[in-house]
Amino acid sequence: MVHHVADSHLHAYVRFRLALTEDQPTIKPYDQSKWAELPDARTAPVETSIELIDGLHQRWVLLLRSLGEADFARSFNHPERGIMRLDITLAMYAWHSRHHAAHITGLRERMGWK
Repeated sequence: MVHHVADSHLHAYVRFRLALTEDQPTIKPYDQSKWAELPDARTAPVETSIELIDGLHQRWVLLLRSLGEADFARSFNHPERGIMRLDITLAMYAWHSRHHAAHITGLRERMGWK
């Protein structure tokens, strides 16, 4: 699950940058299940993705803090979901982080992991 969050947020960050530098670009979706089957997602230590998420979020926050209201109104075209504004997409990814963190926390508690 941690590797999934890293993959997902990496895509989101790139999508934000595309939307900020192009006029409503069409982004490329990816098959999350197939990404999860790749060797790095199946064998990499969790710490590798935690470090990736940490660094990525630091960059993303720097970008987000520099944006104005008009920037958040920019959008990209997701071939499966349609036009997506950055403000709505940001809220979705904030939820995504909390959602998976709750899954991980619950699993740790159930398994007695520290």
